Amino acid sequence: MTDLFGESASPALALARKWRPRVFADLKGQEHVVRALSNALTQGRLHHAYLLTGTRGVGKTTLARILAKCLNCETGVTATPCGVCSACTQIDAGRFVDLLELDAASNTGVDNMREVLDNAQYAPTVGRYKVYIIDEVHMLSKPAFNSMLKTLEEPPAHVKFILATTDPQKIPVTVLSRCLQFNLKPMPPALVAQHLAEVLADENVNAEPAALNLLARAAAGSMRDALSLTDQAIAYGGGAIEAAGVEAMLGTVRRDYLFDLLDALAANDADGLMQQAQQLAEGGMAFDAALQDMGSLLTQLALMLHAPDSIKSGALEASFEDERMQMAASQLNAETVQLYYQIVLNGRRDLPYAPDEVSGFCMTLLRMLAFAPGAGNRTPQERPAPARVATASRVEPAPRAAMLAAAPVAAPVAVPAASPAPVIAAPDVASPVAALPSAPEPALIASEPTPHAAWDWLAVVASLRLGGMAKMLADHCELVAQTDASVMLRVAEAHKHLLDRAYQDKLVAALRDKFGPALTVSIELGAAVEKTPQQVRTRIKDERQAEAVAAIESDPFVRELVEQFGGQIDASTIQPLGEST
Repeated sequence: MTDLFGESASPALALARKWRPRVFADLKGQEHVVRALSNALTQGRLHHAYLLTGTRGVGKTTLARILAKCLNCETGVTATPCGVCSACTQIDAGRFVDLLELDAASNTGVDNMREVLDNAQYAPTVGRYKVYIIDEVHMLSKPAFNSMLKTLEEPPAHVKFILATTDPQKIPVTVLSRCLQFNLKPMPPALVAQHLAEVLADENVNAEPAALNLLARAAAGSMRDALSLTDQAIAYGGGAIEAAGVEAMLGTVRRDYLFDLLDALAANDADGLMQQAQQLAEGGMAFDAALQDMGSLLTQLALMLHAPDSIKSGALEASFEDERMQMAASQLNAETVQLYYQIVLNGRRDLPYAPDEVSGFCMTLLRMLAFAPGAGNRTPQERPAPARVATASRVEPAPRAAMLAAAPVAAPVAVPAASPAPVIAAPDVASPVAALPSAPEPALIASEPTPHAAWDWLAVVASLRLGGMAKMLADHCELVAQTDASVMLRVAEAHKHLLDRAYQDKLVAALRDKFGPALTVSIELGAAVEKTPQQVRTRIKDERQAEAVAAIESDPFVRELVEQFGGQIDASTIQPLGEST
């Protein structure tokens, strides 16, 4: 790779200028634009106006200059300019008389545009085409845009317009419709880091791969920003680029600090989390950047857990981090990683509304700790002891069981004899209807099933710590047979999609946690099942709903209203008492 002038450049020349691409082949990350322009130049299908869009530092102006060389190279219109003729060298040096670069940010008025358009009618002085490069074209005023419409639509044959902008939404559609538009993409960090490694190898500068990855991420898709940051890193490191120096220069959060946070979260160590937050505050690091980096780390963890093959070589910055990533992946499951990621996003969004950034960051960490799976089931050693209050001792009532006792599997399911008072969908007016008597509360479960007792399958499923699709699988299983050492379940054909191996493993693990690790569980497909927990609950609900509707329809006051006003009862609005909508 050679520099802009084909020789070793002066140390005073910035890397972004020294290694600016001079031909299409040197342009990184914009193959889709290079291919279209190269084919157009080769086939002679040239347009009179091009619009290049994209964020800063992705190559818009560079691409425009290369296109100007392709149009004016003395070897002819070509996709591979020679780079040695007078036209190519003068364009590289910025001295080509038929190439006019206009900064629309400082030449926004209609008078500036009229001056450009008046000169466009004259033939080129030395080149084949007059090329007008208008940078940040969206900054032009509305009168300036209007003045260029006619020339932009039907320019002289020797004139080419190349417009560049970072905000195409601000350009009038009348201008957009007259141009060929190419969108230059932000460059991925891996490509930026690879290019930096090539540049620094030619510059004889030692650089750690982890440091280049940090610079590539900080550039946010801009190759020019990456080269400028590299210049700064070389100066900061005294001729060498190290990861620790780049972290200090950028003010980013150390990756091992983020892993320490994950370790504290996995260990339910609230004190450790607060100590880490205090260290971050003392180091003067930005809490928003810390949450952003935490989100990136959780993204890598999610990829490692769900799609490890998709992680490309070099995505993890060092062997040390490979080990820490493996350790973090072994401590956190996929559901927890997703939960932490969502909390981090919300915490970063809410950070400006916190009393101060330290409080917002600490509350985000504590929220991750509080909502982690199993947070409510920690041992007393994991929770701080409550303060002793000097009050008279009292006997706490025993907690009531939260689930209904269903009939045994082989017997029909018992339904309450009377329904609770229904809710009437009516305007908020006083009603003389007396409250219907509530149904007697079903019997509560006295204790959890034991390994040697006949199973109450509905109660067993309700007591298992399952969630998501594994819980749905248990709800659609029918208990076929059960002994002390084995259990057979059946799932209907209509729900065979629930028989995913991961869901079965979670159900089996939950049953073995309750009844012992030696329990053998088998699940088969059946033509039809009748006594699954879901079916039992549905039948109870339907019967209670039917009784509630019957109670409303037989109520004397409701019947009087219906007869007097010719109304109808909307059964869909009736709901048994105690059920949520």
